[in-house]
Amino acid sequence: MVVPSSGRTLAVVAGENVIAAWPHIAPHVPGASAELLPPGDEPAARGVAVPDAPPDARRVINAHLHVVHLAAGTVCVHAVAMYRPGGKAVLLLGDHGAGKTLAGLALAARGWQWLAGDVTLVDVAADGGPFVRGGTTAILGRRGAVRRWFPELDLPKAGPAIVDLRRRNTVTAGRVRVPVAAAMLVSLDTAPPAAGGVVESVDRHTVATAWLRGSGHLLDRLLDDGEQPLRLLEDEHAQRQRLRHVHALTGSVDFYAVRGTPHDIATHAERLAEDR
Repeated sequence: MVVPSSGRTLAVVAGENVIAAWPHIAPHVPGASAELLPPGDEPAARGVAVPDAPPDARRVINAHLHVVHLAAGTVCVHAVAMYRPGGKAVLLLGDHGAGKTLAGLALAARGWQWLAGDVTLVDVAADGGPFVRGGTTAILGRRGAVRRWFPELDLPKAGPAIVDLRRRNTVTAGRVRVPVAAAMLVSLDTAPPAAGGVVESVDRHTVATAWLRGSGHLLDRLLDDGEQPLRLLEDEHAQRQRLRHVHALTGSVDFYAVRGTPHDIATHAERLAEDR
């Protein structure tokens, strides 16, 4: 099968289980759609072989796409990307549980749209860049936190701890080209020390480290079955490419650390977008 990812492709050798599960896998693959492309002229043996278990297949596909995009000047960043129609994008970075999705929900309630629910494709080398090229369409949130901060969503109390919010939110699908206004390293704080949250400038080394960690997200995955280290897919040449892109982002994108409630973070994101 041939996996599309925002204008680029990856040939994959997969079993029936993975092919049948693709509509459920695709939302977790940046820039992908539920529709697979027809096979090309390349022999199947030249494709990337993936495990038969769909979760591990997704992880392997994403790691290989990381390398494909990197070679074309695009980094796969662990970030939510939001934008106000007609404006620029703001990237929300942070570890799992930092509050990226909650801040995205707060921005969506203010009329912003989703460009990426968890992994954002950022064109670094593009003329006039950086630009958001696309991203994952899955929007996953912790049920308890979503119920607390957004009671208007009427999310049932019972159910899985992680809830898929795509029925209530739509991610812009397909290839997009939205310039980046700013990036924020977000941290959810239920009792911020100051009303409205706290915004701090970040030193250059810390910013570069945040971009480096965020851009290696798809490689730092453990497989449920087997001992394949996905990080080895990024050879020395690719590592140097990513380092150049990290330094380019560090020098071209305004970056702040923001701590507060989801609504505080959304307010600061709006201000950053308006100022640029």
